[in-house]
Amino acid sequence: MADDTSRKRTVRGTKIRASREQKEGRKAKKKLARTASSVGERNGDSPLSDPDDVVPEPFVETDAVRSLRDRINGWLEADQPVHLIGPTGCGKTALALSAAAERGRPVVWLNGDESVDTAALVGSHAGGERYEEHDRYVSGVDKKTQIVRERWVDNPLSVAVREGATLVYNEFSRSDPAAHNVLLSVFEEGVLERPGKRGEDRTIDVHPEFRAILTSNDVEYAGVHEQQDALLDRFIGVHVDYYDDETEREIVGAHVDLSADDIAAIVAKTRALRDELEIVVGTRAAITAAQGVAVFDGHDGDGEFDDETLTHVFTDVLAPKVAGEDGDDIDDLRTRIGETI
Repeated sequence: MADDTSRKRTVRGTKIRASREQKEGRKAKKKLARTASSVGERNGDSPLSDPDDVVPEPFVETDAVRSLRDRINGWLEADQPVHLIGPTGCGKTALALSAAAERGRPVVWLNGDESVDTAALVGSHAGGERYEEHDRYVSGVDKKTQIVRERWVDNPLSVAVREGATLVYNEFSRSDPAAHNVLLSVFEEGVLERPGKRGEDRTIDVHPEFRAILTSNDVEYAGVHEQQDALLDRFIGVHVDYYDDETEREIVGAHVDLSADDIAAIVAKTRALRDELEIVVGTRAAITAAQGVAVFDGHDGDGEFDDETLTHVFTDVLAPKVAGEDGDDIDDLRTRIGETI
């Protein structure tokens, strides 16, 4: 009788140990699932940004800026993706971020270039995660089972459409058009397909609050790709040009500590160079020139701007646009700037 009781207790103890191992295995599976699903949010690397954190600083709001931003947000409210097109240095990116922040939804930022492909937009497999289950159901026997689960990492587009964020896709036209095929189903059918993802999670239903703002330079710029007509037909194209004189003065004054008269003079000369030169002379060039004047003190003894100093400053600011050819191009640029100033 004693032997039978001992045997039953041993069996019961084995079952208890086996039950604990199974429970630990289930916990490990759940932990693995949580880890895989939140991989994009670990270590602070989530692409989601709070709208208040993306507002450009400083950002100037004049009637011209507000009117353009209201136009953009009106199209977004009509559930239309907006494509901002214009010359470099005219403030497209700052305008896009301001419009995105005004929606009050999370913002996802994406910068286009030649390396952007479909995986960079939607996500890809990022290796696997492995753990072991130990089965000791039979006393004295340890059976090990290795379980491997592939880890998928969502990239900006997947996160934006799932969370209902505003996607700001900067330099959209610098990416290969083939990478943008996935956008067709997003804007037309409200579904994002994730190539490489298997099972029921292969597609994501687009959140009703998802919106997109894209920025591109004009087509004549180097490195700009022509995108497929089927996609462009689904965008609203808003052309962004250089702002009026008042707005440019406000923008430069927000970045540089100079007198109002000095800022007005620099903006006036920038606008004159814009009309005279074949290269792009944007608002960003005016800001940089003003910063140069503040450092090098481009005033003569009478408190007026020294034309020679201004010529050197503007030549340094604009020289990268003609550099790489030969020295004569820089000399010619300096001459033409001096004549205009």
